[in-house]
Amino acid sequence: MLILTNDDGIDAPGLQTLIQAVNNNDAIHPPLIVAPQKEWSGCGHQVTTQHPIQISHRSSHAYAITGTPADCVRIALHHFLGISTQHSQLSQSHWVISGVNYGGNLGADIYISGTVAAAREAAFHGIPSMAISQYRKGNQPINWEYTQLLTQHVLTELLRQPPQPGSFWNVNLPYLTPNDPKPTIIFCQPCPCPLPVAYQQEGDSFSYIGDYGKRDRTPGSDVEICFSGQIAISQIFI
Repeated sequence: MLILTNDDGIDAPGLQTLIQAVNNNDAIHPPLIVAPQKEWSGCGHQVTTQHPIQISHRSSHAYAITGTPADCVRIALHHFLGISTQHSQLSQSHWVISGVNYGGNLGADIYISGTVAAAREAAFHGIPSMAISQYRKGNQPINWEYTQLLTQHVLTELLRQPPQPGSFWNVNLPYLTPNDPKPTIIFCQPCPCPLPVAYQQEGDSFSYIGDYGKRDRTPGSDVEICFSGQIAISQIFI
């Protein structure tokens, strides 16, 4: 079974795009959707331990929860599927797919992203997983229909090659229009460079003004490949 989640919230267009991409694959059974009730972008691997998590039944296969993306994966695996950390013999029959995130998760982003954290949480439990993100260029809108086509292409390739145990796939789709050349999947390393660090100071307040698009583009890294119009896939070890 596929378990779908994200960090933009259960009603986000990226998750709906992922659901449609999965449903268009005849070889895949209906997925289990366990996603946050609200947006948790940038929450990293935060989990909820100090107060109850509420679950809202959206449909026969969809649940919204008040927790984080990592909480969603924990609840999906251990409550809905009954997989225990000590007895994960069923792990290879399941996948966790997180996304499609609104914005890239490249290089240093993997430590900040709730979308990536969901895939990492699955890997902790021995479940094959991937995080899929759609890079957005400036303020230009995302063509979700085209993102769906790219997502279907990625799923066809990756679902037949699970990541090595103790790792997960991190996928970044380039910003393209349907008239651009079809992108190629390139397996690569995440960029090791920091995000742009720039702040505007007003008195004792600092406002971040770093330009994501001007980050370092180390040759051969996921940033360089995605920014160049190709699909960047990195294997991330936990």
